[in-house]
Amino acid sequence: CRCRALLSRPAGAVRARRGLAAGPEMHFGFQTVTEEERREKIYQVFENVAKKYDVMNDSMTLGIHRVWKDILMHKMNPCPGTLLLDVAGGTGDIAFRFINYVRSVRQRQLQRKLKHHQNLSWQEIFDSYQKDQFNSLGDSQVVVCDINREMLKVGKQKAQHLGYSEGLSWVLGNAEELPFDDDKFDVYTIAFGIRNVTRIDLALQEAYRVLKPGGRFLCLEFSHVSNPLLSRLYDLYSFQVIPVLGEVIAGDWRSYQYLVESIRQFPPQEELKAMIGDAGFFKVDYENLNFGIVAIHSGFKL
Repeated sequence: CRCRALLSRPAGAVRARRGLAAGPEMHFGFQTVTEEERREKIYQVFENVAKKYDVMNDSMTLGIHRVWKDILMHKMNPCPGTLLLDVAGGTGDIAFRFINYVRSVRQRQLQRKLKHHQNLSWQEIFDSYQKDQFNSLGDSQVVVCDINREMLKVGKQKAQHLGYSEGLSWVLGNAEELPFDDDKFDVYTIAFGIRNVTRIDLALQEAYRVLKPGGRFLCLEFSHVSNPLLSRLYDLYSFQVIPVLGEVIAGDWRSYQYLVESIRQFPPQEELKAMIGDAGFFKVDYENLNFGIVAIHSGFKL
């Protein structure tokens, strides 16, 4: 299996080399904790919210997160044969969009091909569609990598329910020490996950390492609103409404209080752009969506 061949890098090897210890103090929302405490607390947050994660995303963003993810996919514009690594993608939102997008591209390619062969018989057209049905992704694959078992469990259940299986695999792994060899993937995505990574610099270095030369890095994340009036309204909604939704829908005020605070502690657009460049990426840029409530950062490994 091609996916198994990707899993040839032992995770412990990176841990031993980097010596990830308790480390210096850092932020967990508005609290100050050690590096190891932050890892444990964030893991617990997503362990707690996994089952209600999708419902809460719809409630918190009024469903707009779906549009943001669609924009990310159109920005990626994957072609058949693309190998995607989606990090912190446990519930499968990016992976399922990727599969749908590539299938749509393949379908259009087939239709164009058949239009150029007007003299084909009905049987030949039927056979072409049947053949395409068995290879609807054109050898494309998406590997979903998440550190949290519960999030992966939810994603696998969704995939089974929605009928996704071809070209999809699930891997338990840490963004800071990915269990993959160098130069493996065409595209690396991380959507609403990088602010929960303890060492963003290590995660960016790992993203660069596992991408092929010419590969693309794409990050969708909550960011910083520049408009002062909108920023005040956004703060009011975030701190007064979202934790209440978390309590009512997920029975978990504290986890959603942290998620709101983590957005405020996350580096602004220009600072993250500089960090991506420091990791070795070229042509680094970002696009603000909804006045900077979220931003899509992009870079290339050359």
